[in-house]
Amino acid sequence: MVTRELLSRERVLRVARDLADSSGLSALSMRRVAGALGVEAMSLYHHVPGKEGLLDGLAEQVVAEVQQEVAGGQGDRLEDWRAELRHRCLSARTVMLRHPWAPGLLSTRATIPSGLWQYYDEVLATMVRGGLNYHVAHRGMHALGSMVLGFVQEVFSPAAAGGAADTDTAEQDFEAMAATVPHLTAMVASEVHAAGDDALGWCDTDREFEFTLDLLLDGLERARRGSGPGV
Repeated sequence: MVTRELLSRERVLRVARDLADSSGLSALSMRRVAGALGVEAMSLYHHVPGKEGLLDGLAEQVVAEVQQEVAGGQGDRLEDWRAELRHRCLSARTVMLRHPWAPGLLSTRATIPSGLWQYYDEVLATMVRGGLNYHVAHRGMHALGSMVLGFVQEVFSPAAAGGAADTDTAEQDFEAMAATVPHLTAMVASEVHAAGDDALGWCDTDREFEFTLDLLLDGLERARRGSGPGV
């Protein structure tokens, strides 16, 4: 006799996460999650309060997965605060690349996911242990932004700017852009080729991410060494 797994919030979120991984967040619905579970959609409401509750649960699950990835890849605390914070950012990025829909989800939630305050407190604690005062650490939090969660927020995308360039229309739009914003157009043209490599966005590849991260960490270390009332 086969024992059917009981429906639970954890199981609902696990199936929702798998659906988002396979089909994208836009394809996620209560009905589709219920279908994957083999139950009626109304059954889900005993575990998540509708679509927004489902998305809030997924955001919480992503944050928990980031925390697990950070803890799992690091044994003893690293001596250098930059190495420790770099490890945290790159561990978080591993999770974001595993779930490419997660950056968009975390950026649009109206409620703070459970565990996120604690996560950022640990980021701040890393800087303070490294010798940064709270003033410089505060600036560091602003500078790093979403990088501590493993992604950078896009200013614009080439698709929105006519940079997809797979059709005649896109090419015409791109040519029209060149006349008004030549430097932006030239930058997109030179960089967009790498958009499919290891990316969460056309300018968020691993190479750009690590370059920016190291630049910020080195800058914060210089600020730490010269920290004082005027820094």
